[in-house]
Amino acid sequence: MTSTGIPAGTPGGTSIDLNADLGEGFGRWHLTDDEQLLSVVTSANVACGFHAGDASTMRRVCDLAAERGVRIGAQVSYRDLAGFGRRAMDVPPGELAAEVAYQIGALEVFARAAGARVAYVKPHGALYNRIVHDEEQAGAVVAGVRLADATLPVLGLPGSRFLAVADKAGLPVVTEAFADRAYTDEGTLVPRGREGAVLTRADDVVERSLGLARSGVVTSHSGRDIAVRARSLCLHGDTPGAVDLARRVRARLEEAGVRVEAFG
Repeated sequence: MTSTGIPAGTPGGTSIDLNADLGEGFGRWHLTDDEQLLSVVTSANVACGFHAGDASTMRRVCDLAAERGVRIGAQVSYRDLAGFGRRAMDVPPGELAAEVAYQIGALEVFARAAGARVAYVKPHGALYNRIVHDEEQAGAVVAGVRLADATLPVLGLPGSRFLAVADKAGLPVVTEAFADRAYTDEGTLVPRGREGAVLTRADDVVERSLGLARSGVVTSHSGRDIAVRARSLCLHGDTPGAVDLARRVRARLEEAGVRVEAFG
């Protein structure tokens, strides 16, 4: 697979993109501190209305991101507002492709109105994890991205079927790592339902972020060191203390000489 930008850990050129899931609200309900996180991250994964987000929220986040020079990404999902996009669903490939394109198109309206563009696509939650292994669903997501814009980069897990299918289809691919999630020995994410799936100690998240950026290595849930070569690092916006944690991660990276910048 090919990836955009300078790979993390390249001698003399260590850099990393910081992305966060934003716009995760609906109506009067707000989950993420979008304004504060947009002062830290370099890429914003904006919920497009299927797992969270609504028209007003999407427009506001796009305006703020464009104003601060943060790249806007479409975070596409299964249609699952009640389950926050984290429930397993079986969606026919043609329907899923259309829904992915629909979400990208909706966000593009607000990105253009803000003087920017949708710059990449990142699947969310159950869809993200499903297409690590499910080639049919991965193909449907790729088809949806291509329907919306065949030049859009996609973010995904290194070694996933999704990135392999996207690369074969000619989409630019960007490998991604997670600072606050536990990894299996195979380099996939430990399911959220298992104990220890989410790292809760801030110091652990900060030091893991540095390790991922500088060496591309992470310690798995069982204690093994595994290679996770990533160009972008995800900081979840819905975790308690997300803003302070994101600031600490960025400060630690910059103190260590890692350039924090948008990919490619």
